[in-house]
Amino acid sequence: MESLSGQNKVVGVKQTRKAIREGRAVKVFLASDADPAITGPVAEACAAAGIPTESGCTMAELGKACRVSVGASVAALL
Repeated sequence: MESLSGQNKVVGVKQTRKAIREGRAVKVFLASDADPAITGPVAEACAAAGIPTESGCTMAELGKACRVSVGASVAALL
């Protein structure tokens, strides 16, 4: 997760789904405390595209790792 702070990334469901669709996402991070209705479809898209996911962090931790001032439910490494 520490790799998110210094590399190209997108934060949020819409931007992450777009990156997955366009084949730009290398790895996707899913917050463990986020609503499954939000993270579920993203996880399914990752599985279909063969993109690895990681879900061992909270929304607050993911937001902090991405250097945003709010929690993040989803982020992708590009």
